[in-house]
Amino acid sequence: MTTIEEPNIDDTLIPILEQVADPEIPVLSVTDLGVIREAIIVNGVVQIKLTPTYSGCPAMDVIGDDLKAAFAKAGTDCTVELILAPAWTTDWISENGKQKMEAYGIASPLSETADKDALLGNAKVVKCTNCGSTNTHVVSQFGSTACKALFKCDDCQEPFDYFKCLK
Repeated sequence: MTTIEEPNIDDTLIPILEQVADPEIPVLSVTDLGVIREAIIVNGVVQIKLTPTYSGCPAMDVIGDDLKAAFAKAGTDCTVELILAPAWTTDWISENGKQKMEAYGIASPLSETADKDALLGNAKVVKCTNCGSTNTHVVSQFGSTACKALFKCDDCQEPFDYFKCLK
């Protein structure tokens, strides 16, 4: 397993970063999602390096604009650079972010092996966000966004999204 460097974030910037939500899962901040790889101040300008959850993610432009707006509101100039390496992984979602996701109705990512088994219908391991049962099945490997799959609970009959494991 490859060790991924922790993000380089100036602690004074965290309160503003936490105000910027993911437009696709608005209960998650960009820090919860782990897409901010660097946020530093250089010569009075906030410089942010942002990694997309997957290449071509349409939310990145919105997040970049929202970051610039949040720092402008705080009276600080901000630049945002999109970086593709290292690639984002669901391991970067904070534990707090996973809890927020579950409360919002999206099952958080499983391990790589469990994810594959669940998406191929080989194991009932994705927990229903409504009743907590693992008696669930995949309806579609693609949900409301490309990073999610659609599941249905066989106990309470409710559909729900599952955030796919990305490594």
